[in-house]
Amino acid sequence: MAYGTTNPARFAAQDPPAPDTDQERENDAAQARSRIPKSLRDFYERNFGLFLVFLAQTCGSVMNTAAKLLATGYETKFHALHIIFIRMSCTTVLGTLYMCYHRVPNFPFGQKGIRGLLVLRGLAGFFGIFGLYYSLSWLLFSDATVITFIIPTMTALVCFVWLREPFTSREALAGLLAFTGVLFVARPPWLFPAQHKDLVQDVLSTDMLMSVISNVAKDTLPTVPVSSSQRSLAIILAVLGTFGASTAYATIRVIGTRAHSLISVNYFACIATIGSACIILVHPDLHFMMPENLSQWGLIAIIGFSGFLLQFLLTEGLQREKAGRATNLTYLQLVFALIIERVIWGTTPPVESLFGAVLIIGAAIWISLQKKSVTAEQKKAKVVDEESSLLGEGEREAAESLVARQ
Repeated sequence: MAYGTTNPARFAAQDPPAPDTDQERENDAAQARSRIPKSLRDFYERNFGLFLVFLAQTCGSVMNTAAKLLATGYETKFHALHIIFIRMSCTTVLGTLYMCYHRVPNFPFGQKGIRGLLVLRGLAGFFGIFGLYYSLSWLLFSDATVITFIIPTMTALVCFVWLREPFTSREALAGLLAFTGVLFVARPPWLFPAQHKDLVQDVLSTDMLMSVISNVAKDTLPTVPVSSSQRSLAIILAVLGTFGASTAYATIRVIGTRAHSLISVNYFACIATIGSACIILVHPDLHFMMPENLSQWGLIAIIGFSGFLLQFLLTEGLQREKAGRATNLTYLQLVFALIIERVIWGTTPPVESLFGAVLIIGAAIWISLQKKSVTAEQKKAKVVDEESSLLGEGEREAAESLVARQ
């Protein structure tokens, strides 16, 4: 070979090939993982799903805080239907783009035979989310949050009536405890007359004005005076909203794996968007509103983005995590709510509300402990949804038997 000439084969042999194949990429990833201490790898693999669920609950608390600020924090207040329209329109757009990009099977309407169930899931979910956002407008943030924890009890009752699932005496007792807790959270005048009298006097006195000035001086938002009738209506709609959410969960169980989880979510988001828009158009006291300042635009962006992140992270987390640990982690919402209530609004729930919260969460945990364990196949095949973390696992058998009979 003459001096100065090159041998391509020799240089090709000396240079390592680029990792173009899947096997080579997997080998590189395995080598990278081997450089991480085994204890850290085990901790990551054991708790990554739980971390995603934690992030999802954080997004949920941020979203609900932004919703309450829009509803109560400005002179021009957004109605619950406005907030639903904002959040669900964003979810519809983002969910549709995600499913188009990943080419989800049977998108957008789902397979035939279950479309009626998907519509029912969307309508029930719309009713459920309306109850939550309406209660956020009139109740303490923590009170509105804790009422959502009666959903497991309500779901057991709905599945007993609709799916003929067993409803044990323990579940009935847990339900009684949960609704007793709701009474302590609601504090109706006929049960707490002395407290109701004090509330009316506070609303009519100048102490309320001094309280508002004090809160502003502390950089916290003042609480809005609420009459007993407004509070009672908010409690009723919140409880009815949990019934709507429970009906949506029971419908998801009947649907099973016949529809992709995001198709179910998209039905919910589309129906909520269309339904809220139609009601706003026909209601004489409502109309579409535009944000008046940059902070309101920011809150709207937070609601839309964190709402989608809540669904996505919860879906990913529940696919990786055991149901029991994920369910228990959702009770951090109450801790977040108490902290947010104190930091932003400068208030602390009364002892009656805290006692009611203990009863409700205790009943929800008791309900979750009654559920059977699921197999690996059931966990892999389950359909998860935005609020599925509040459900117990192991109730799918009755739904599957109902599907088989249809």
